Amino acid sequence: MAGVPALLQKAKGYVKSKEFRDYLTSTHFWGPVANWGFPICAFRDLKEPPDKISGRMTTALIFYSLAFMRFAYRVQPRNYLLLACHGTNVVAQSMQATRCLYFHYGGDSKATDPNLGTQK
Repeated sequence: MAGVPALLQKAKGYVKSKEFRDYLTSTHFWGPVANWGFPICAFRDLKEPPDKISGRMTTALIFYSLAFMRFAYRVQPRNYLLLACHGTNVVAQSMQATRCLYFHYGGDSKATDPNLGTQK
């Protein structure tokens, strides 16, 4: 517990440094911040009916995020914020892809579509 104040003091010093201000004004920071829109929208779309999911676009977004995860790890210095953003997007898009596959290939789509009522 004695190390916590020292850690907070070190973090406070880093936030006040020129290095941190340069990081906040770089594309290394704002690129990933802008990219967080992809996973946020994907998680929000989990509430939408599965018949509105585009399987092709979901697949494209999964591969796009996988490619940029590799890029974020390989670039120097490593961009962990971008890596986390695209890792989250892979999870979100995979959930959407699962919903899409289950809706189209997992059973009777008319019986599971809430807009069509209860058809048996």
